[in-house]
Amino acid sequence: MAWVRDQIDAVKSIQIRQLLIQAVSLGMIVTSALIIWKALMCFTGSESPVVVVLSGSMEPGFKRGDILFLHMSKDPIRAGEIVVFNVDGREIPIVHRVIKVHERKDTGEVDVLTKGDNNYGDDRLLYAHGQQWLQRHHIMGRAVGFLPYVGWVTIIMTEKPMIKYLLIGALGLLVITSKD
Repeated sequence: MAWVRDQIDAVKSIQIRQLLIQAVSLGMIVTSALIIWKALMCFTGSESPVVVVLSGSMEPGFKRGDILFLHMSKDPIRAGEIVVFNVDGREIPIVHRVIKVHERKDTGEVDVLTKGDNNYGDDRLLYAHGQQWLQRHHIMGRAVGFLPYVGWVTIIMTEKPMIKYLLIGALGLLVITSKD
């Protein structure tokens, strides 16, 4: 009887060890992703080196679901560049083209006016109340490349949270049931 109990204890010990190994593996995957993200932030100089186009305002150049790669440099922003910016009071960044550049005579700082390629008017209605121009601190980065349609995964998971929960559950089940 003691031999059976020892065998049961040994199996439980192995199961606990496997569970700990799986938890550590999952933690390493998450940590690796965060390290890669932080490294991209340092390399690109942008607080968000990758963004997903969420609307059709930049069509035909960029379509909904395209992923943009951003870079932020000290070079002055020029008309014609595509930038991603945040507006005070809004959480979601916007991807639009710079249509005008305005240099302030008193400080020498450059302000910009943007517009979506597929929109009729400029973005002043999108800016915070009373704001006429975007300052440098609003700009998250300049588009330097893109992958078409890859961002649809993010859009679907945002618009249909049940799919996100199913995917997370399936990945969790896969981690728990995988054997090394």
